[in-house]
Amino acid sequence: MRFAAFEYRHRPRVAVVEDDGTLFPLPGVTSLTDLIRETGGLAGLLAAAAVAQDVPPGPHVSQVRLLAPLQPSSVRDFVTFEEHVEGVRRSVSGEAGVPEQWYEAPTFYFTNPHAVFGPHDDVPMPPGSSVLDFELEVAAVIGRDGRDLTPAQAQDHIVGYTIFNDWSARDLQSAEMQVGLGPCKGKDTASTLGPYLVTADELEPHRDSEGFLRLALTAEINGAKVGNDLLSNMSWTFEEMAAYASRGTRILAGDVLGSGTCGNGGCLAELWGRSGEQSPSPLRPGDTVTLTVEGLGSLITRITPGVAPVQLPRARRRNRERP
Repeated sequence: MRFAAFEYRHRPRVAVVEDDGTLFPLPGVTSLTDLIRETGGLAGLLAAAAVAQDVPPGPHVSQVRLLAPLQPSSVRDFVTFEEHVEGVRRSVSGEAGVPEQWYEAPTFYFTNPHAVFGPHDDVPMPPGSSVLDFELEVAAVIGRDGRDLTPAQAQDHIVGYTIFNDWSARDLQSAEMQVGLGPCKGKDTASTLGPYLVTADELEPHRDSEGFLRLALTAEINGAKVGNDLLSNMSWTFEEMAAYASRGTRILAGDVLGSGTCGNGGCLAELWGRSGEQSPSPLRPGDTVTLTVEGLGSLITRITPGVAPVQLPRARRRNRERP
């Protein structure tokens, strides 16, 4: 089943999406995030959606403004594609290969849950950046709370999936990671989610013998294909990622777990790292990025000019006085 969050006649709504794009709004539901939290997992969400069968059809998806399906309380973004690590590491730091520690656990960082954009929203250039990049990912959505889960247990905590674009200001990222922290401000301006939440049961036919979802991923800039990969090239499953995320803490209903950027052109920085030059060029205002994932749909984003950064002084060198 596919769920959409949308705005129609200036009102937020949630609907089940039919194959032809017809929306069947859920009576009284204005937040898919809240609905996921209230229903407590996939079975509850599907049961809540059954009421859509008894309501008149609403508008077509082309007649509404699609919103990000979720406004998550947290977004953990993993790094699970070895090919991506190879290329981007060379691009950002100049180092070759993959750090040996990467193979030990599915590393992630927390990105900004307050900067989530919808599937067709314009995205501005980050202030102070001239090297903007897209990142093609798939995100798993947590459907109920859990702690210290095994991968087998974690499967029951994943309610569905959506496309995730982790926009990156590569010039800001390269500078700040020299401090030994990050990525931070280089990832802070925007993340795009959508177009729908596709429930986990819908994608089970794509699961291979190792538990990976074999879905085709494609990235285009201004209509020209720059990357394509398979989601099954991940080195950890979403269930293993969720188990790791829950280790020693809680994952909560509505949390988002990003797969990390796919390989073979899943972002520009990987291509730059392999070729040694910025070709294709960094994204500029007026460019349109289209990311498509089999079974999940497409994100279509136009880049717009950003605002100038507020200038701050350099760090003061202190005398280090003591009381």
